[in-house]
Amino acid sequence: MTWNWQQPNWPNFTYNSRLLEPLEREFLLQSGKLIGACKHIGPNDQETLKIELISDEAVKTSQIEGEILDRDSVQSSLRHQLGLGIEQPGVKPAERGISAMMLDLYSNFSMPLADTTMFEWHKMLLSGAAGIQTVGRYRTHAEPIQVVSGPDYKRTIHFEAPPFNRVPQEMERFIMWFNNTAPNGTTPLTALTRAAVTHLYFECIHPFEDGNGRIGRALAEKSLAQNLGQPSLIALAYTIERKRKSYYATLEQNNKDLEITDWMIYFANTILEAQNNTMKRVDFHVAKAKFYEKFRDKFNERQEKVLARMFHEGIDGFKGGLSAENYLRITQTSRATATRDLQQLVELGALTKTGELRHTRYALSL
Repeated sequence: MTWNWQQPNWPNFTYNSRLLEPLEREFLLQSGKLIGACKHIGPNDQETLKIELISDEAVKTSQIEGEILDRDSVQSSLRHQLGLGIEQPGVKPAERGISAMMLDLYSNFSMPLADTTMFEWHKMLLSGAAGIQTVGRYRTHAEPIQVVSGPDYKRTIHFEAPPFNRVPQEMERFIMWFNNTAPNGTTPLTALTRAAVTHLYFECIHPFEDGNGRIGRALAEKSLAQNLGQPSLIALAYTIERKRKSYYATLEQNNKDLEITDWMIYFANTILEAQNNTMKRVDFHVAKAKFYEKFRDKFNERQEKVLARMFHEGIDGFKGGLSAENYLRITQTSRATATRDLQQLVELGALTKTGELRHTRYALSL
């Protein structure tokens, strides 16, 4: 098997830029709409929304790699690092580390890329990880980095990274390319094009012993933010995680050749979908504020608790909708009280009701 980094023209990727032009225009149009929508949110709500969006990305970018983090702990760590409160007990190093990395990405997106940037991110991500020999530096072990599947006697190699002794020069060239293609660089690229190449290029080098996926996605977001001139806050990891198999399959299809039009179209469309998902979250946040303004002081303590839990589930909500059984579990009340509470919420117009008997489900009325 010959990988793209083994080819004579590496890393000169080629792609049909004409096919990307309408996607680039759509990205800029939607970016303007998103920026405009955020301006209608008050300063306090903007801070809350920022924490929610960053924490969701932190949790999802880790989940793509099979690491499950507690969203509340990540949010607590974010608030603490922003000086907005004390970190709650029980926050794990992985949750604190990904929070620190995402905040650094958010705060310092405009800074040129340097290996020290990625080394610090790597330390944040893996400072508490067991079994990792090299933290805060490029990998140094001689064993090849491979992505494989199947039993030992019949292994399939999906990808193999360049040997460790090539990594420093490869990363020096990557960093130079990233900075040169920035809006103020010598050879600027458009937003989607630059972000797509950034992610694939970095993943093909795979410079770290672990954490490459999370850092690679962060670099794509840094690229987008630099092209926009402000943090993108788009739900990139959230969108990728929902179609994780497609993400890995497309990465694999484009690690053997330097012609990467398929990857460029895939990643550009993923970013546009991520933009759309973020717009839905912004709309959801605005609707939440209006909801509580409309129904201020009209709920009892049990109803407040359930509604807060429903909003905490986000735009996806409870799978299949809120049931009476959900209400009972959350409030620990009697069935008669739960039935009365839910009926009152429907009568107020706070919830909508569908189905009958045991198939009855409730949704927020936004």
